[in-house]
Amino acid sequence: MTKTVELIFDCVSPNAYMVWWPLRELAERQDAQLEVTPVFLGGMHKLTGNAPPFIRDAEIKGKNAYAMIEMQRFIAKHGLDKYTMPPEFPFNSITSQRMLLAVEGSERVALAETILKLVWEDSVLPGDAETFGAALSEAGHDGAALLDATQDPAIKQQLIENTESAVERGAFGIPTMFVDGEIYFGKERLGQIEEQLAG
Repeated sequence: MTKTVELIFDCVSPNAYMVWWPLRELAERQDAQLEVTPVFLGGMHKLTGNAPPFIRDAEIKGKNAYAMIEMQRFIAKHGLDKYTMPPEFPFNSITSQRMLLAVEGSERVALAETILKLVWEDSVLPGDAETFGAALSEAGHDGAALLDATQDPAIKQQLIENTESAVERGAFGIPTMFVDGEIYFGKERLGQIEEQLAG
């Protein structure tokens, strides 16, 4: 039976970018399949009462500054030297999240990776739908078809249902991962995930 790691995913989170490559490498080492479940983080925050850490922790002296130190340590450890903060943050990711629901399996994984590169390396954001679609086409995806799919009522509803389901299963932020029904939150849980897959 194939082992799987399900990643609850929204490209708006910098942690989605940071966890991506280490998680893919981990899955490959453990002969596990990565599955991407697109959600809308803004909707998840509304359902759970959560908020982005830079907002939630703004009044706690030292906490956001320390979070930046840990982020830089993670970037250095995993060689994420192409990472850059886009000029607009947070940004509206609903277009990209709907695009992901237009494809499945390995094609969704490939599209998610392209989206992360566009956003967190090239600062091409999904809020400018036409530019984003063109950039996806340049990267080998059918940008026009993906843009069309974002207006499909079934895809819009699926994103809502995915978000609600993730929250019902215990998710409250990005990145959340599930392995054999066990929930893991945060890029700092990679070691625990690998231990479970190895076991």
